[in-house]
Amino acid sequence: MQIEKVYEPQLFEPRWAEWWITSGIYHADPNKPGRVFSLVIPPPNVTGVLHIGHMLEHTEIDLTVRWHRMMGDNTLWLPGTDHAGIATQMVVERELAKQGLDRRTLGREEFERRVWQWKEQYGGTIKQQMIRLGASCDWSRERFTLDPGLSRAVREVFVRLYDKGLIYRGEYMVNWCPRCHTALSDLEVQHEETEGSLWHIRYPVNGGGGSVVVATTRPETMLGDTAVAINPRDDRYRALHGRTVKLPLMGRDIPIILDELADPKFGTGVVKVTPAHDPNDFEAGRRHDLPHIRVIGEDGRMTVAAGVYQGLDRFEARRKVVEDLQAQGLLVKVETHQLAIGKCQRCKAVVEPLVSIQWFAKMKPLAEPAIKAVEQGRIQFIPENWVKTYYEWMHNIRDWCVSRQLWWGHRIPAWHCGDCAKVNVAVEAPTACAHCGSARLEQDTDVLDTWFSSALWPFSTLGWPEQTRDLAAYYPTSLLITGFDILFFWVARMIMMGLECTGDIPFRQVYIHGLVRDAERQKMSKTKGNTVDPLEITNRYGTDAIRMSLLLGAAPGTDIVLSESRMESSRAFANKVWNAARFIFLNMERSGVQPWMAEGGEELPLPEPGSASLEVALEDRWIFSRLNRAADEVNRAVENYRYHDAAQTLWRFVWHEFCDWYVELKKLRFREASGMNADWRNMLTVFEAVLRLLHPVMPFLTEELWQRLKGERQDLPPSISLVRYPRYNQAASFNRSERQMGVLQEIITAARAMRADLKLDQKQRLDAALYAHETAIEVARDQMNAIEKLGNLEVELHEGTAPRMAGLRRSTTEFDLILKIPEAQIEGLSGRLAKEVEQLEKLIANSRRQLDNEVFVARAPEQVVASIREKLAEYAAQSAKTREALEGLK
Repeated sequence: MQIEKVYEPQLFEPRWAEWWITSGIYHADPNKPGRVFSLVIPPPNVTGVLHIGHMLEHTEIDLTVRWHRMMGDNTLWLPGTDHAGIATQMVVERELAKQGLDRRTLGREEFERRVWQWKEQYGGTIKQQMIRLGASCDWSRERFTLDPGLSRAVREVFVRLYDKGLIYRGEYMVNWCPRCHTALSDLEVQHEETEGSLWHIRYPVNGGGGSVVVATTRPETMLGDTAVAINPRDDRYRALHGRTVKLPLMGRDIPIILDELADPKFGTGVVKVTPAHDPNDFEAGRRHDLPHIRVIGEDGRMTVAAGVYQGLDRFEARRKVVEDLQAQGLLVKVETHQLAIGKCQRCKAVVEPLVSIQWFAKMKPLAEPAIKAVEQGRIQFIPENWVKTYYEWMHNIRDWCVSRQLWWGHRIPAWHCGDCAKVNVAVEAPTACAHCGSARLEQDTDVLDTWFSSALWPFSTLGWPEQTRDLAAYYPTSLLITGFDILFFWVARMIMMGLECTGDIPFRQVYIHGLVRDAERQKMSKTKGNTVDPLEITNRYGTDAIRMSLLLGAAPGTDIVLSESRMESSRAFANKVWNAARFIFLNMERSGVQPWMAEGGEELPLPEPGSASLEVALEDRWIFSRLNRAADEVNRAVENYRYHDAAQTLWRFVWHEFCDWYVELKKLRFREASGMNADWRNMLTVFEAVLRLLHPVMPFLTEELWQRLKGERQDLPPSISLVRYPRYNQAASFNRSERQMGVLQEIITAARAMRADLKLDQKQRLDAALYAHETAIEVARDQMNAIEKLGNLEVELHEGTAPRMAGLRRSTTEFDLILKIPEAQIEGLSGRLAKEVEQLEKLIANSRRQLDNEVFVARAPEQVVASIREKLAEYAAQSAKTREALEGLK
């Protein structure tokens, strides 16, 4: 059976990635009986390209989906992308700008056509990347948040919430992005701690009452002040009750109001009130019926209400206002001040609080059942510590501004009447006003926040509001795997909308994964220059190696460290499996063994006895037992989302047990026999089970090797991913065999370790004496051929404990192994060992001298001191081992 000498995943990975899709093997059937496992993808932005965070998330999802599919579950992984309102519009507007165009010149209809055109041309990049990396989705069910079916669901939900009074329109303070020209929800604003200034400004009191001093971090907004406030309990200002002040620079009189907004303990106890530009001032303005004077426009420039400052950028205006206050002697002082500046999550522009007419969703009534669903255990968060974070946000939830001043997205299904000015909200466009019968209707120009349609994703993608077979079979979904950064943007809103619209939860479990960090545990970012391109590293190491690298560190509640060394080790692991397969396939050809495969049932089989004996070979009993334990551990780990445990178990079993021991022992058997026999059948049974066990983690490698093993057989499923996953079989556990094999490994390892410690030639065959008792004597008698061949020894076997004798010795409670060094080598070896001891003692003395120096230990970095202590322990252990060997030679 031909197999390439070198493991080159680039030669077969693209082929299987394409075949998994074109073959349609992952198409889910809602009519299939049995347990259901369903999961929807966190839809990446249609503008996006795959980053390493996506690859971690998709690897964890794909592993879980492949495992459930192999467990026999009716499995659906539904893929799709999000229309990403602001992000996509910004990309297309930048492209238009290169052509000297803008959206307003084109008009809304033509602009939308251009965005759709862009989406068709470039929007499939992330899908192609997902396919290349092996995502086993049902691509026949791919969805896009602006698909007709999903758009209808969005309109249906909006109308239902509006009819229940849970969506309303009003004038409120919103977060406004002057660059994106749209309102933002609180979650779309990132707050950055910044060192700013606190300006203290004198406001003259009218009628000869002196002045009051107010402090502000935004002096340009004072042009829109409509009051100053003092606390009603602040006795210092009782004389000012009912008075007015002259607003500096603007010259208008504004009242002094009594309000809790003013804190007597902060600053002078007097605050300026600008209802049009501060959320707290907005509420105070409502309480006192103050006018709103907007001095900063939606473009971030000063309005006509700003007087002589009209047209200036808000930050230019700030400088000019401060200069003018200083010139008029009204600037008392300036202090440095730490403040949290809100910035647009998308474009990083400083957000401006503005009063605007927007659409809002009432969240408290939606949050209450969503809180209860988690409290009752209907939805489980993994790790559990995220439950507290979820509760904190949900209990303090505020109304959600759902309208956006964009053209790309779900247009709000509301029509304004040109005659009676009332609003008509409907799923389909009305022909006449429901209030007055007028045909003069114009649709609201705003679109919905992208997260509104995303909140409906688990059920809208399955056909809701229609009661489809998919919805009946796959909703609620079983699991959501996502990052913590969208816990509130998306996860919480899906729970609220799912319960409100379907009466049921959207998913039963939520697994929150960590971040991928670099080798120094730094967060990856473009500014740090430490980002990793998944496609570049998969081309270099192979997709399976990167998957394994990510999973090895994917413990719940922790971030994942991705380093070059881990990726190289994982590629070496894949290469180890490839080489084992190569040995098997080449020896099958030499021995005249045809491709053969046991019936791959769920429960692991038992090994076959040899043809000349009813005894099953020790290595067969042992590997079947170890395979059984590995299957049990991996199944438990995946079931509990302990992906790192699953990966580590597979690594240990496949590399250190199957490849390092079982294959090596079988090589001895195959040299002595030919043709299909029990050795071959046991080997191939285990190898096929290893491939199945490994498949969810390393799908490409295992598919390639399994297909070669399958040959032309038509009675087996078309893909390894459709074969049953190995399950624990109590009858296939052989504890005594594991104990016996453990002793055999100890004997051979002891021989190899003594050679390595003394740098002896591994190819030199040495005489040895093995004194064994209890289990070891039985193992040594039965497995002497393996001991001599794998240890490269000529062994004299004795029962009992070894007497004192010359040679290199390793002892355990069950055996003493003495390697006899040829007389001609002893003198040279003794001299080398003596020099090594001398060098090690110098290193030990130097390390102790450093650690005994209290000044050095106090001043040196902690990691330096820890490193010296670690090296000291290593030197001491090596010295003791070398002295022991030197003593043995005497």
